[in-house]
Amino acid sequence: MEKDASAEEMAAERSPEETLDPEDWRAMRELGHRMVDDMMGWLETARERPVWQPVPGDVKRALQEPLPREGQGAEAAYRAFRDLVLPYPMGSYHPRFWSWVIGTGTPLAMLAEMLAAGLNSNLGGGEHSSVYVEEQVLSWCREMTGFPATASGLLVSGSSMGNLVGLAAARSARAGFDVRRRGVGASGERLAVYASSEAHSSIQKAVELLGLGADSLRQAPVRDDFTVDVGALARMIEADRAAGMRPICAVGNAGTVNTGAVDDLPALADLAAREGLWFHVDGAFGALACLSPELRPIVAGMERADSLTFDFHKWLYLPYEIGVTLVRDAEAHRRAFSLTPDYLVHGQRGLAAGLWFSDYGVQLSRGFRALKAWMHIKEHGAEKLGRLIGQNVAQARYLAALVERSPELELMAPVPLNIVCFRYRSPHRGEAELDALNQELLIRLQESGIAAPSSTRVRGRYALRAAITNHRSRREDFDALLAGVLRIGGELAAAR
Repeated sequence: MEKDASAEEMAAERSPEETLDPEDWRAMRELGHRMVDDMMGWLETARERPVWQPVPGDVKRALQEPLPREGQGAEAAYRAFRDLVLPYPMGSYHPRFWSWVIGTGTPLAMLAEMLAAGLNSNLGGGEHSSVYVEEQVLSWCREMTGFPATASGLLVSGSSMGNLVGLAAARSARAGFDVRRRGVGASGERLAVYASSEAHSSIQKAVELLGLGADSLRQAPVRDDFTVDVGALARMIEADRAAGMRPICAVGNAGTVNTGAVDDLPALADLAAREGLWFHVDGAFGALACLSPELRPIVAGMERADSLTFDFHKWLYLPYEIGVTLVRDAEAHRRAFSLTPDYLVHGQRGLAAGLWFSDYGVQLSRGFRALKAWMHIKEHGAEKLGRLIGQNVAQARYLAALVERSPELELMAPVPLNIVCFRYRSPHRGEAELDALNQELLIRLQESGIAAPSSTRVRGRYALRAAITNHRSRREDFDALLAGVLRIGGELAAAR
């Protein structure tokens, strides 16, 4: 005999069911139109605002409110965004933002993010249109970089994850045993990865995360132009083999993050082939120089890589986050990651059919990153994007020429692509004093809102660093940068 329903159960059955959809769709639509208008106006008037400004204390305190227990409504949430968030961004949309290597974003890409969020597709895989959009973008990536049509690929959060994917494929393909099943400790040999001393920190992180240990990242010296000394790297491989290590991978840089240096990629490809190593190229931003006919020879050789990573949110000007990893041997790529439990069995028909990107990377839950790239490339075309990349390099060379013509300034490194490292110099001051002066100069330059370069160290010396991946920059912006540097530098030199 069935039990009588409790009073609580009966009350629950009578309670209205809730949703997160708006009660008033018209009001929500009007709010959405206002958001689009506000953000379009924000981008259109970017040049009228400071590049960056500190977040005031009262704003920081307002962004530390307790957990809201009751909803405040969409209007209040948007008002809080406009008051607390919008006025104090990083500034990467601004024409004079050259900190780190960050793409500027575009209006259509912003709208594409909205469309992607509306669809809310999971790009783990399956039979739906978003999967085919990502595969189309990957096909374009293979075409633009010279990779074979049979290569596999994956859109990732950025080159840090892209380097992890490429090196994971290298570890599985070159370990000499089933490293996924037995673990790296099953071999008596230490697996070794080779890169230059200028390689990005994400290479070391990837080596550590793959269980190889930081000592397994063998860093070769660089030449005066900051490119890897291929001969020294070859001798390191020979010595490590003699010492009982197992070399598995050589990493080349298509644009180092410090100075934009591009390694001798053909020579590295030859070395990797002779030694039986996996050849991985970190092309985080520099790989996309291939879109410019004039610059493409600089990155020649990357098409010979076993794996290549680069970012669309750098030199293709898209908003965060979207990177790319290409792997020449699709089956080796799949073997490094594929794991299909019962609840994810792929089908020949139905929703579970189609391509499953989860077989080629770490994530099962993956956003629809591809849409903004797909719409961006369709909007502008590869040729225009290549011209803008070439324009940025011309701007970098213009800035370098301004620096070299200024007696108060010093160019700290060659400018092969789009990164300019320089500093203010003052007579009769030691290196430590110059470092301190330039550190303060950078902070004052940023706080003034004039421009936002970043910093690095070149041969141990502090340098201002302009990384130019900005489609809104004009030559007059670099004139303003130099004027600000000279003024602030002069004030600091006079005060010391």
